[in-house]
Amino acid sequence: MTISQIFTTSPTDQRSPVEQATFQLLEKLHIPFERVEHEPANTMEDCRAISEALCARVCKNLFLCNRQQTQFYLLCMPASKAFKTKDLSAQIQSSRLSFASPEKMQELLGVTPGSASILALMNDTEGRVQLLLDRELYSKEYIGCHPCQNTGTLKLETSDVLNIFLPYVHHKAILVDLPDHDAQSA
Repeated sequence: MTISQIFTTSPTDQRSPVEQATFQLLEKLHIPFERVEHEPANTMEDCRAISEALCARVCKNLFLCNRQQTQFYLLCMPASKAFKTKDLSAQIQSSRLSFASPEKMQELLGVTPGSASILALMNDTEGRVQLLLDRELYSKEYIGCHPCQNTGTLKLETSDVLNIFLPYVHHKAILVDLPDHDAQSA
């Protein structure tokens, strides 16, 4: 994967409307960032080199729902952890979690699969999506995430995301503790 140099300003070329809105909001909130451009990063394997370039872990973001599709969740977790519904369901009192449809992701977060990130919560103006944040990410200095388009990645200070961005978009994180299955099997 080819990765650009690191930039600290918003792109000046034409971008998708959702990506432009992301950078406009970060500027409005005075949230500094570092960013790189790259080919579409569709897997966490693709994100490994990006994480190294930015010196920040790129989050794994999963868009989930309950069985009845009445509750929606954005789970942000370290790439090193495997998602198992039983590990999460009990913590949030929601059984039978599954992946929500791409159509619901577009409707509620304004993004397509592969581009979901914590920043997409700016599009959830009705507060229908609950943010679930793994405690390990919460304790890190930086979060790596896409600017609602998976051809770029940002490095943001976790404190800025938690204390400036989330309150502005009227969301709160529920902290969850997902086990590191690789460590358990070692």
